[in-house]
Amino acid sequence: MTAMAHEPMPTQEDILLEGFLALETPTGFRAELIEGEIVVTPPTDGDHEDYLDIMNEQVRAQSATRMQIASGKGLKLPGLESQPEDHVIPDATLAPRALRIFRGAGPWMPSDGVTMVVEVTSTRPRNDREGKRRAYARAAIPLHLLVDRDKSTVTLFSDPKDGDYREAHCLPFGKPLPLPAPFSFDLDTTDFL
Repeated sequence: MTAMAHEPMPTQEDILLEGFLALETPTGFRAELIEGEIVVTPPTDGDHEDYLDIMNEQVRAQSATRMQIASGKGLKLPGLESQPEDHVIPDATLAPRALRIFRGAGPWMPSDGVTMVVEVTSTRPRNDREGKRRAYARAAIPLHLLVDRDKSTVTLFSDPKDGDYREAHCLPFGKPLPLPAPFSFDLDTTDFL
């Protein structure tokens, strides 16, 4: 009699990740896995895209380092303990152009080389303000910019450590927000008003 090899039973985390990766969302919708919760958001509105355009235009024109900007790029990030990896789609992902980190990347890529992620609050602002912020910090992404439309503020989070950012510089729309190197310019938020 021969011994039969048994495959290990899938864990709850394995089943959650497998179910998430198999989701088929309607066109324009985003599915993300944030801190063990599957989050599906509808397409963004025009104001959301306008905020991103204002920021992207300034980064391309004024940044001390030439940057690549990807919108809608999936990032695979460390999850909470006993949770599967987070699968997050920032509104904008920025990295030095010289690194060319997006070339050849699949739908979900690691965050190695990412300098800053940008979130503009949408229909689920709690995830933009909290869950995604912590996910980016766990991945040690140096900078996270949050454009909070409900609060009319822009916040730059920096110095990630122990699952969150230790520094937060928050200003009301209309005030210039200093962006550190490799950007090294003040983000003009006047057009956010």
